[in-house]
Amino acid sequence: MLTKLVSMRSTCLSVPVGAVIVKNKQVLATGYNGSPSGTAHCTEQGFCYPELKSCTESKVLPSRAVHAEANAIAQAAKHGIATEGSSIYVTREPCLNYLKLIISAGITKIYYEKSSNKPEDSDRKSFDELVTVKQISMTPEIKEIIRTIL
Repeated sequence: MLTKLVSMRSTCLSVPVGAVIVKNKQVLATGYNGSPSGTAHCTEQGFCYPELKSCTESKVLPSRAVHAEANAIAQAAKHGIATEGSSIYVTREPCLNYLKLIISAGITKIYYEKSSNKPEDSDRKSFDELVTVKQISMTPEIKEIIRTIL
């Protein structure tokens, strides 16, 4: 549920995503997807790139957003918080590149709600011994609570 609340801070117009890093039942850091620190947010300017009407319109231009997982790891690093042996909860399944970043940060468990199912992520199996990845679903009761909050 906390990842859903964190995703509300997202400044990405395309897909809001939230991430929470936890160790020993303590929240270490949170992150959401958005523009890099110090740059204009897509929600402020109303677009990712001036020539596009939507962020998904171009297959050539990359998203300007820093992923939620990377922002959570960066927040922990910025504040001197070790992520070794922690877990990360994410609203969407991390792509292969961010899976590798999560592993490099020492995070050993990944829990996500929605699957990305990207074909380029077929190399995930080679990382099975380094990290546990599990899809979780929210109960109808929790979904209703979130609907009432949002």
